[in-house]
Amino acid sequence: MYVGVDVGTSVTKAVAFAESGEQLDCEVVDTRLSHPSPGLVEQDTDEVVDSVGAVIRGLLDRVREPVELLALTGQGDGLWLVDDQGRPVRPAVSWMDGRAAGTIREWTDSGVADAVFQANGNTLFPGCAAALLAHLDAHEPAALDRATTAAYCKDVVFQRLTGVRATDASDASLPFGDPAGGYSEAVLKATGLTHRADLLAPVRTPLPVGELHAAGAAATGLPVGTPVTSGPFDLPACARGAGVVHPGDGMLIIGTTLACQVASSTVDTSGAPAGMNLATGTPGRFLRAMPAMVGTASVDWVLRLTKSTVDDLPRLLAAAPPGARGVSVLPYFAPSGERAPFVDPFARGQFSGLTLQHDAADVVRAVCEGIAYAARHCLEAAGLSGALAVSGGGARSDAWLRVFADVLRRPLHIAQGTQVGARGAVVAGLAALGRPVDEAGWTGSARVVEPGAAADHYERGYQRYLDQLAAARPLWGAA
Repeated sequence: MYVGVDVGTSVTKAVAFAESGEQLDCEVVDTRLSHPSPGLVEQDTDEVVDSVGAVIRGLLDRVREPVELLALTGQGDGLWLVDDQGRPVRPAVSWMDGRAAGTIREWTDSGVADAVFQANGNTLFPGCAAALLAHLDAHEPAALDRATTAAYCKDVVFQRLTGVRATDASDASLPFGDPAGGYSEAVLKATGLTHRADLLAPVRTPLPVGELHAAGAAATGLPVGTPVTSGPFDLPACARGAGVVHPGDGMLIIGTTLACQVASSTVDTSGAPAGMNLATGTPGRFLRAMPAMVGTASVDWVLRLTKSTVDDLPRLLAAAPPGARGVSVLPYFAPSGERAPFVDPFARGQFSGLTLQHDAADVVRAVCEGIAYAARHCLEAAGLSGALAVSGGGARSDAWLRVFADVLRRPLHIAQGTQVGARGAVVAGLAALGRPVDEAGWTGSARVVEPGAAADHYERGYQRYLDQLAAARPLWGAA
């Protein structure tokens, strides 16, 4: 048996897989986000690490098979400052945090953002490690002085379980990565962080590999010496788990973020800075990612606002026609703004066309349609030309999937199993250990959702969406 652990933003999951790739069982534990003041989003590092042990022990209570691999993946970006033992020196700063919005605006105006994009194809946003490091360097330098590593989430867990300080090529991509491998001196210099370069963990390709030490074994219930791998982080792990490896093929993860990514053989630094270019640990294989800040969090918000629940979503989508009777939405509700397919830390949401005759169904459908339009915008910017795999919590709603299929005007290949990131982590981990794995068998799609009759209507709606976006953007900075 293999166990994949996905340390997400709000939940940690441990998933058991058979040698054939069959998903056997899953254990889930919620984790907390804290908001110490408006715009700030943090997590308790020890609580997150403890959640990993909890889900593994819970899983092993039900599935009593020898574990031959523990493969870790998790949320990317953010800033997890830890000491030489992997212990936190301050609360972890989430990728959702907005405290560095001013830094991003300064870097955009001064040309730093352009310089970084030209160096490695990555755009900067408030929740990325560079912006957060620069902000803390200015406002909390003592915290950086106490830290040994400016880590990523899964790498903290890996260090606490194995004692190994390392990261993989995918997390190292953002934002300091060099497409040729390791870290870019040009990016460190442009962001003014050369003096903090020693905080970056060594990059191991294809993945960091270690073994559970005594404390890791005690925390998880697994034997000392169990092989452990770290990475890729959740976006490329999902792509690996869905079989997105051929250039032009793409993936849409309908989760807390709307993560759009397309496989590529090169790093694209042409045009205006947009999205990210993620290394995969395999030479000549990259992912052009457009991880928009919009996603299921926006739907959760509008459902709460209308005193509805997720269980009400199919009924609400059925009660309003395509186009939501004239209501349209720009779904940029994240307090830290937007990062794909454009970067603006001051991006804000907008409802248009509302009257006293509209109801909750119209508002909810408009938000769901607006998120689907954002997905199309991102996937077009990322260069999607082939098949599209889909996963994430939002993919459990057939009604919403039909909206996505119509807006995108293409079939949606729904990834098999419910835990695609954990699946991808196991596939990548087995490959890193040199163990044979039938990737095609592990990563095939479970079903296909075809576009329907509303596709033509949504083509007009998408053009309206782009027009509204162009009109709104000048207002955000002024506000």
